[in-house]
Amino acid sequence: MQRRKLGNTLEVSAIGLGCMGMSFGYGKVHDTAEMTALLRAAVEKGVTFFDTAEVYGPYTNETLVGAALEPFKGKVVIATKFGFRMKPNGEPGFVGLNSRPEQIKAVAEDSLKRLRVDAIDLFYQHRVDPNVPIEDVAGAVKDLIQEGKVKHFGLSEAGVGTIRRAHAVQPVTTLQSEYSLWYRRPEDEVIPTLEELGIGLVPYSPLGKGFLTGKMDETTELATTDFRNTLPRFSPEALKANQALVVLLGEVAARFGATPAQIALAWLLAQKPWIVPIPGTTKLHRLEENIGAATVELSATDVEEISTAASRIEVLGTRYPEHIERMTGL
Repeated sequence: MQRRKLGNTLEVSAIGLGCMGMSFGYGKVHDTAEMTALLRAAVEKGVTFFDTAEVYGPYTNETLVGAALEPFKGKVVIATKFGFRMKPNGEPGFVGLNSRPEQIKAVAEDSLKRLRVDAIDLFYQHRVDPNVPIEDVAGAVKDLIQEGKVKHFGLSEAGVGTIRRAHAVQPVTTLQSEYSLWYRRPEDEVIPTLEELGIGLVPYSPLGKGFLTGKMDETTELATTDFRNTLPRFSPEALKANQALVVLLGEVAARFGATPAQIALAWLLAQKPWIVPIPGTTKLHRLEENIGAATVELSATDVEEISTAASRIEVLGTRYPEHIERMTGL
């Protein structure tokens, strides 16, 4: 597996693994033993970058990842996140945001225990809290770094103003943001800012929450507990209209002897050398398929052709309901 650097300091595999779906969000809580085997198989296949968060479960995903990856301590990078105010009694979901410094430090202590590590490799603010100055957030993480409890600071879905203000207090190693062929807004302002400041980009949902794999259409039935049921972009009407993107990926994939998912990931990798996508999966063959994208080499001409063709396709449906979208800083 090729390696890349985030923020010029954090070296990770070119493709990481998003772990959320193993225990949260997609309608099924998967067997712990099976997911443990999958996480360890990922390491054996060269993946060194794993993404989780306290809100995934809540807490159960961090526990899973920590136990599964404990034998590889020091050989892998685990990213986790703070910033949501949880529902009481461990209920799934959240009831708002909370990035007060004292809360950040309390979350760090709990995450350290669940992840079974001495220091959190990468600690993201999950969403920007409008009630807490970003300088205070960055300052709290700076304290944790000085105490040796955190190694790197990250932001998620933050706008350029927030990124600059945070970076001035504590250097930001990476920004995590949704970025894929069907959500390209980071290209407008965020990516140029990251390049200027030397900050890496970790695209989440690089396969459009499964849509860009080509395995979904308007007849797809999701589990009632699958959070995609709440997303306008996953309505039957939108799934049907947006197939044009999948057709495009399929046409390109046929030329390369690849799959649509591999082309979608290869396109991201070709954008910048400091972009590291984190596709999630619960299946070994999908993990192998995603890892295979790192060997697909797109030329500058290929990338331009794909980008131009995709820009002509109008994507139907917003990515989140309005109340969730308001939590982003983009």
